[in-house]
Amino acid sequence: MTIVTLSPRFQVVIPKDVREHLDLEPGQKLQAIGYKGRIELIPLEPIEASRGFLRGIDTTVPRDSDRL
Repeated sequence: MTIVTLSPRFQVVIPKDVREHLDLEPGQKLQAIGYKGRIELIPLEPIEASRGFLRGIDTTVPRDSDRL
């Protein structure tokens, strides 16, 4: 477990081992969420990164007869 310190300007440095493990890049956006007494930082992926993630999904869906 790595301990970080909150600066007087409310800044935190993410330790190198954590940055490398999560493949964080300088300038990357993170979503900050307060959850059950803790802070969670969630890396945001550009929308282009999700292209093709549903490839191969079965799109045949039973439909009502009055629908196209």
